[in-house]
Amino acid sequence: MILTSRPFPFDADKEFAERTSSGASGVNILCLQEAWMMPFAFCTREKSIGRTIYLESVISMKARITWKEIPGHPVFETAYGKIAVNICYGRHHPMNWLAFGLNGAEIVFNPSATVGELSEPMWPIEQTATLLGSINRVGTETFPNPFTSGDGKPQHADFGHFYGSSHFSAPDASCTPSLSRYKDGLLISDMDLNLCRQLKDKWGFRMTARYELYADLLARYLKPDFEPQVISDPLLHKKSL
Repeated sequence: MILTSRPFPFDADKEFAERTSSGASGVNILCLQEAWMMPFAFCTREKSIGRTIYLESVISMKARITWKEIPGHPVFETAYGKIAVNICYGRHHPMNWLAFGLNGAEIVFNPSATVGELSEPMWPIEQTATLLGSINRVGTETFPNPFTSGDGKPQHADFGHFYGSSHFSAPDASCTPSLSRYKDGLLISDMDLNLCRQLKDKWGFRMTARYELYADLLARYLKPDFEPQVISDPLLHKKSL
């Protein structure tokens, strides 16, 4: 299930009630969007140094919550499938999806808080190579004090419109209808966790992948003396007679 969240201020009791009631709809796995119960804190300046808030996911299994930071690309085995969480900007890096897949993820959730014309065109197509729940914040939050976003634009009081459009997609490029761009919503979908395995077998990905070559390239790329493997047309460097 996917839930989006209306911008602040909101009724916290009502929000929790809506999420708690999702179980009555038969929801087995609940995923919320990034920073769902707080303002978009990256737009605020603290008056004093206080508690540090980390960008990390919290996985609750059998009423127990994992607070410990786990490095790498962990996959969590639950009674309802092996799940992974690729937070927001991580979706732009294909190696993240590959790493979760190699670790055996059956479904990956992408909780996000993203805005603007740069990312929205990519939103419906960027994650269609995996069984995925794409969850985005929705609405516009206005802050009392103007701020800059490091984009060269004048100070402004909002970060932009969080365009929602949360959806589920599958590795066969199929996709559910998206939720609204403008209002809070709830999306419930049955997911076939066998689809990833079936598609890998049908396309022969395990047989045709060249992981040893990818690993060698990445190992060389990390070295300071890395030289790209580029084969140039000899005519490009031939001196004119």
